[in-house]
Amino acid sequence: MEVGLTGQRELAARDRVWIAVFVFAFLGLMVDGADLMFLSYSLSSLKQEFGLSNVQAGALGSITLAGMAFGGIYGGWAADRFGRVRTVVWTILVFSLGTAALGLTHDFWQFAVFRFIASLGLGAQYVVCNTLMAEYVPTARRTTVLGTLQAGWSVGYVVATLLAGWILPSFGWRWLFFLAIVPVVLAVLMQRYIPEPASYLAARARGDLARRRGNAGPSAMQRIFGNPAHRRMFLLWSLTAGLLQFGYYGVNNWMPTYLEKELHVKFSSMTGYMVGTYLAMIFGKIAAGWLADRFGRRAVFAIGAFGSAVFLPVIVLYHSPANIVYLMTIFGFLYGIPYGVNATYMTESFEASIRGSAVGGAYNVGRLGAAIAPAAIGFIATDGSIGLGFLVMGGAYFLCGLLPALCIKEKLYDPQQA
Repeated sequence: MEVGLTGQRELAARDRVWIAVFVFAFLGLMVDGADLMFLSYSLSSLKQEFGLSNVQAGALGSITLAGMAFGGIYGGWAADRFGRVRTVVWTILVFSLGTAALGLTHDFWQFAVFRFIASLGLGAQYVVCNTLMAEYVPTARRTTVLGTLQAGWSVGYVVATLLAGWILPSFGWRWLFFLAIVPVVLAVLMQRYIPEPASYLAARARGDLARRRGNAGPSAMQRIFGNPAHRRMFLLWSLTAGLLQFGYYGVNNWMPTYLEKELHVKFSSMTGYMVGTYLAMIFGKIAAGWLADRFGRRAVFAIGAFGSAVFLPVIVLYHSPANIVYLMTIFGFLYGIPYGVNATYMTESFEASIRGSAVGGAYNVGRLGAAIAPAAIGFIATDGSIGLGFLVMGGAYFLCGLLPALCIKEKLYDPQQA
C-alpha cells in the first residue's frame, strides 16, 4: 500500500512539473509571437516618424528574420551545451530587453541594430521551448500538448493586435515596445521553478563520458551531409521551409499596412479583422493536426499551401468592403494549416540520432532565406503596390506545397523509436 501511495505521489509530482513547463513554454511562445507582431503594427508609424522608404521598412522585417535564423541555429546548440531551461531564460532576457530598447531609438540604424539583437532571442526561444516541452510531456499526451503549444504564437498575435489597437492611437508606438520588458518576470520565475529535463541530464552525462573516453564520433551535421539520403532530405526541407516562411512572414509583416494604406480600412476596424484572422489560424492549426492523422501529413500540408496560394490573389483582386472580413478569416484558417502539420512532418523525416540538428538546421536555414521576403515586398511596393508583392508570396506558397507533394514522403521514421 505504501509503495502504491508513493508511486502515485511521484506521478502527481511529475504531472505538476510538466504542466508547469507547458504553462511557461506557452507563455514564452505567446510573448514571442506578440513581440514579432509589434513591428508589423508599428510599421506605418515608424515610416512616418523616421522617414523610411518602403524598402527600409521591409528591411526591418528582413533583419528580424535574419536574426531569428541565427538565433534558432545557435539556440539549439546552446540548449545542448548549457541546458534547455537556462537557454530559454536567456532568450527571454535577450528579446525582452532588446525589444524594450527599440522604444528609445531615433533612426533606422538604431532601430535595426536593436531589432537584430532582440530577434536572436526570438528565434532561439521558439526552438528551445519546443525541445524543452517534448522532453517533459508524457508520451501518451505528446502530440496533443505540442500541437496546442504551437497555438501560443497565434495567441500572441491576437494579444499584440488587441494591445496595438489600444496603445498605438493613445500612446504611440514606443510604449508598445516598452511593454516587452514584462516577460523578464517570466524568465526569473522559470529559472527558479523549472528543473532541467531528466532526459537531457542523462544525455549530457553520456556525452561527457564518451568525450572522456575519446569516442565522441562525428557531429550530427557531419552525419547528415555524409549520408546521401539524409543530405537530400535536409536540403528538401530547407527549401520547403524557406518557401513557407517566405510567404508567411512576407504576408504577416505587411498585412496590417496593406489593409490600412491600400484597402483604406480604418485602424480600429483593421485590428478587428486581424484578430479574426489569427483566431481562424489557431483553428486551422488544430484542424490540420486532426486531419493529418487521418488523411496524411503530405496531403494536408500541400492542401494548406495550395489554398493559401489561391487565396492571396483572391484577396488582392476581389476584395470589397462587404467581403474583406470573410476573405481574411478564410485565409487565416488556410495559412495556419501548413504550420499545424510542419513540425510533425519534418520530425518524422529524420532518424533519432540526427533529428534535433536536422529539423532545427533545416527550418532555420529556410528562415534565413525567407528573411528577404519583407524587403522584397517593400521593393515591389516602391513602384507597384503591396498587393502586387502578395501575388509573389502566393507563388511561394504554391511551390511550398508542390515540393513536398512531389518529393517528401511522410512517416519515414517513428519519433518514438530510437
